[in-house]
Amino acid sequence: MTLLSNRQKRIFKITSARWQRRAIFLLGGIGVGTAAVALAQLADLAQHAFLLLLAKSRYAVLAVTPLGFMLSAYLTIRMFPNAQGSGIPQAIAARHLSDQAARESLISIRIAIGKMILTLFGLLCGGSVGREGPTVQVGASIMFALGRVSPRRQPGLILAGAAAGVAAAFNTPLAGIVFGIEEMSRAFETRTSSLIIAAVIAAGLTSLALAGNYAYFGSSAMSLARGTDWLAVPLCGVAGGIAGGLFSRVVIVMARGIKNPLGRVIKGHPLWFAFACGLAVAICGLVSGDTIYGTGYVQVEEALDHGTPLPQDFGVLKLLATTFAAISGIPGGIFSPSLAVGAGIGSNIAALFHDAPLGAVMLLGMVSYFAGVVQAPITAFVIVTEMTDNHGMVVPLMAAALIAHFVSRMICEEGIYHALAKGFIERSSSTSAK
Repeated sequence: MTLLSNRQKRIFKITSARWQRRAIFLLGGIGVGTAAVALAQLADLAQHAFLLLLAKSRYAVLAVTPLGFMLSAYLTIRMFPNAQGSGIPQAIAARHLSDQAARESLISIRIAIGKMILTLFGLLCGGSVGREGPTVQVGASIMFALGRVSPRRQPGLILAGAAAGVAAAFNTPLAGIVFGIEEMSRAFETRTSSLIIAAVIAAGLTSLALAGNYAYFGSSAMSLARGTDWLAVPLCGVAGGIAGGLFSRVVIVMARGIKNPLGRVIKGHPLWFAFACGLAVAICGLVSGDTIYGTGYVQVEEALDHGTPLPQDFGVLKLLATTFAAISGIPGGIFSPSLAVGAGIGSNIAALFHDAPLGAVMLLGMVSYFAGVVQAPITAFVIVTEMTDNHGMVVPLMAAALIAHFVSRMICEEGIYHALAKGFIERSSSTSAK
């Protein structure tokens, strides 16, 4: 009888632990979904407020944007260290660290709050940044906080939080799962796969309940009809791969530090460097006719919806503005701006194919540049497919993403997120060793 009682206790303990893990993943998914929707709505308000400033005086950006970048960099350094950039490298690094204090220095509720505030502030100042990458770090931070009772499960929880963040930010559940597998873990973890999917579902349902069902860029039925239209696939793939590889290489080199007098000046005066980057963004904005500020979502959606090409210089200027924002040290993602840059590249290439649907070629540019930057081709074409609800373009998008990935690798050997994650791992490990 005593043996049976002990066995029942053991079974109850195991069952209780399993349900506790499931509850953490589900509650975390709901929390991530809520945070993603809140950040999305506040980001729209921030961009609207910036547009009101432009309506008053478009030249005000020459002061507001550089000073805003400087203040954001200062707050990041002093109050929210490790909140700079997109946040995805920090989440990747946290998965590879085993020390809890080192993980907490990269993902915590404090950093999540700072990330959200400063990302919104960056948009309020006209920075060419996105909110989706920050949502990944916020999601990982929420899961980390909920899972502190189970340190052994932390890597899976961080992965689930990141995947749920992508799913809720774009309303793309499948892309969230693929992103978690391809980019965050670079492997399929069978032990936690069902719980990760549960977190993504919980985040997705929360997003649907709060924001409704929608396709990020609206529904699109455009496809490549003529045989000659398919020539746009390799052209977009090569152009997107080159541009994405160059962008990644510049950001990685700047993050690791330039070993020359200029690099020492930048490292010694990070606030003035942020000011200079903000001024460069403001100049790009003035030259573009005020089109390259913020995420780029509005410009791309209107172009896809109305079938009108983007300005010829939009892609180049958006690329420059996003590069300056990415190397400035302020918090902000590159997901949406990268899609906008790709749309600009696609719009330029579409001019060579007069009979091809403009929207279809723009989608090829979007997936190509995005794949060139992150070097995650499966995530790239899945996310663009889900964001536009266009399944007729799956094959050409897949082909363009693979071409862009191959070309990008020749310019930049490693994807931007994993390359930047190495820096966070090294710094966190050295700090823990002291």
